[in-house]
Amino acid sequence: MTQQTRQLTAEVISIGDEMTSGARLDTNTQWLSRRLGDLGIKVSFHTTVADTLEQNVDVFRIAAERVDILVSTGGLGPTRDDLTREALANVLGTPLELNPSAMQHIEQMFARRKRKMPERNRVQAMFPTGSQQIFNPQGTAPGIDMMIPREESGQSRVFALPGVPAEMKRMFDETVAERILAENGPGTEIKQHVMKFFGTGESDMENRLGSMIARDREPRVGITVSTATISLRITATGKDAVDCQTQIEQTRAEIMERVPEFYFGEGDRYEQHDAINEDLTARGQNLMVVEYGQAAPLGNWFAKLGDTPAYKGGLSLADPQQLQQLFGGESEQQAWKILRQKCDLNWLLVINRYPELQHDALLPQPATDITFSVITPEEDVRTRTETLGGHPDVLQPRIAKAGMAWLRTVLADNT
Repeated sequence: MTQQTRQLTAEVISIGDEMTSGARLDTNTQWLSRRLGDLGIKVSFHTTVADTLEQNVDVFRIAAERVDILVSTGGLGPTRDDLTREALANVLGTPLELNPSAMQHIEQMFARRKRKMPERNRVQAMFPTGSQQIFNPQGTAPGIDMMIPREESGQSRVFALPGVPAEMKRMFDETVAERILAENGPGTEIKQHVMKFFGTGESDMENRLGSMIARDREPRVGITVSTATISLRITATGKDAVDCQTQIEQTRAEIMERVPEFYFGEGDRYEQHDAINEDLTARGQNLMVVEYGQAAPLGNWFAKLGDTPAYKGGLSLADPQQLQQLFGGESEQQAWKILRQKCDLNWLLVINRYPELQHDALLPQPATDITFSVITPEEDVRTRTETLGGHPDVLQPRIAKAGMAWLRTVLADNT
């Protein structure tokens, strides 16, 4: 297998007064550092800088001299304290120029929202001369991709991204990662493959995988966690695509030997509701979800699947009594039966409650018993109770995902 002659190095730069003051927790740097590591890039420095032009210029100049790749977040908004564009232009000694493609995208976003574009947003389409755009499909702040020449020799590549985490992550995964991999040059191929898991914690997953997640292993296996879903990203370096694919398949097989029970699919954007939709579509069957309590994430996630015969909709109710009242005061299980008949359902998934959350609380929510009920096409009721707690930002999605995991278990038993 072909090896890189030298491991590329990187610096992650977080920009904003809210970061240097401690008013906001910098989660972008942590996420980027892990993703860069997954790509085989050694992150050597983290830098946080306030919204001051001179300090931004100094930070970019210093970083360009000591690492191969700079990834910055923040400072790409339309306000006067968003200085990343100007700082990068100053580093190069070049002016800012309008990027017509970026301008058109920004105008279209405002048009879709039926809002008049403030003139100030025009600055978001201004780029240092010679740089290229990093497309932002979700917002009005395109990223900047450019080179900074070094004083001695060579150059450093800059990827400037917006500070909004959802926008930054998508731009990195869909555009920046591919461009970074291309830095390895001709004669070297790098391919990635993502496997998805639910039902265990990050520490347990690391224990189960053992030496497979060592940084010096080839192919590399990186772990990331998002609202209790674990992604294993396999990064293979080889002489060609076939070599990379062979390594990925061998590593994938080894992972499946170690943690098969938590696996549900492949791909960065693939989730459990995608797996359930595919399973039910293949069976020619359908599903409805009933969610009690203070949230309804399942209804939102399944609705995003679009027009699919496998999903018949969802009900969000305060408690089981509301469902019973809808059907003349019948027992809850009888109400489920009537609902299945009226809506011509094969499967019904019921989350017995999402607890009320204290969103201003800093501590995790206390653990509580949550019951998941799956009603099968044969009208069998399969239940599972789990004790779940966690941070307010994570608990409701975790409950919903645990419910889908139970449904997948019952589906597997009902083949």
